[in-house]
Amino acid sequence: MRSKYLLAVPLALAAVPAAAAGCDGLAAYHPDKTEIHATTIAAGTALPFAQGAKLPFALCRVEGAAHPTSDSDIRFEVLIPEGAGWNGRFLQVGNGGFAGQIPYGTMLLGLAKGYAVAGTDDGHQTTVNPDASWALGHPEKVVDFGSRAVKTTTDAAKAILAAYGAVPKKAYFFGCSDGGREALMTAQRNPADFDGIIAGAPAWWWTRLQGSAGTLLRDSTLPGRALPTGKLIALQEAALKACGGGKTYIADQRSCRFDPATIACKGADTDSCLTPGELKTVKLIYGGTRDPDGGKLLPGLKPGAEALDHSWKDWGISTTPGRVDPSHDYPRNHFAFLVKKDPNFKLANLTDADIVQGDRELGPILDAASPDLSAFKARGGKLIQYHGWNDPAIAPGYSLDYYKQVQAKMGPSTDFYRLFMVPGMLHCAGGDAPTRVDWFATLEQWAEEGKAPDAVVARDKNGATQTVTAER
Repeated sequence: MRSKYLLAVPLALAAVPAAAAGCDGLAAYHPDKTEIHATTIAAGTALPFAQGAKLPFALCRVEGAAHPTSDSDIRFEVLIPEGAGWNGRFLQVGNGGFAGQIPYGTMLLGLAKGYAVAGTDDGHQTTVNPDASWALGHPEKVVDFGSRAVKTTTDAAKAILAAYGAVPKKAYFFGCSDGGREALMTAQRNPADFDGIIAGAPAWWWTRLQGSAGTLLRDSTLPGRALPTGKLIALQEAALKACGGGKTYIADQRSCRFDPATIACKGADTDSCLTPGELKTVKLIYGGTRDPDGGKLLPGLKPGAEALDHSWKDWGISTTPGRVDPSHDYPRNHFAFLVKKDPNFKLANLTDADIVQGDRELGPILDAASPDLSAFKARGGKLIQYHGWNDPAIAPGYSLDYYKQVQAKMGPSTDFYRLFMVPGMLHCAGGDAPTRVDWFATLEQWAEEGKAPDAVVARDKNGATQTVTAER
């Protein structure tokens, strides 16, 4: 079935002025179908978009809004360190969830390292990230969210940098979660745009992820199927006892053979054991759901971090019968506003037919599923993908699956594409393990010095380390 949404061509921008303008001179630059406003922020001034953070260098802040269609309102910003504050590179950052806000936090990571950075709200505005009500009756905004907002921002940012007089020696993209999807989408559809890309925990198979998450949420709210917080603690302790080897995390998930039935209740129901209904939910979470559109078994979560903050209870697994934390209710929003187009839709009524409908109508717009990265490779691009083995939002198997698909399509690809699976890492970051990696430095060394990363060193706040080897 063809999608009813048409993918539009990128926004055309006005010719760049011949002379370098600087921040003040950008007032004379008028891109096509785009408004921009440039201001200078003095060094040491509290940044209005970053909760008062300060930078030791002046900054040219360019706020923009692009309108490639009559129903598009793509807000974006380009932040340019002035003078010696700029490291000579351009970094565009991705979003998370359903976006709706310019990702200042991620942009600040790049700014602190001296990058000129750009980011977008993906073409809609909301203060509640899981909210997808903006999509109802606005098919062009769905296309903007899918990929057009990122491409429009890339083109606009590069033109603004040229007009300002800053020609970057390298251009990079960094994103995690939905931003990881955007990163892979960019490598697949716009391979000439960036010299290097970092794709963290990518939601590349967006439609299947929503279908699987919707199934889990629907079933975990059934009578007797929710997992109280106390049960999560017992489950994590049992998993670490079986596979942790005395660590606070499982270092080798591939060799772990944890059976949650070892803590099945044999008498009274307490927080230290699982009832039959609870055990059924846990087995579904670990084992994964089956995709009704083709029958493929989709990846499940891995054991060892069930009770941590920002883990299961914070990513939509019900801990209270009949209730899901609305702050992480992405699948309901996906199916209500993008698939069923019914604001009153409830996940309790989710069917296989709904999931198939979402896959077929929205897959061409939202899924970054092509394993053909040959054009990105041919232009000399470098791609680093990473994923936490204990990711509670996007099962780590999705990254392994995509990596295998690329190998099947292109053969050995370690000359331009490396995947790192980080033990103990939660969604994009965090976890009770050394999970902090300087992905920016790793990519720079590869793209600029030819130093391919066979392994990276992850650290925690106390200085403990673990070495993470690239997948082969």
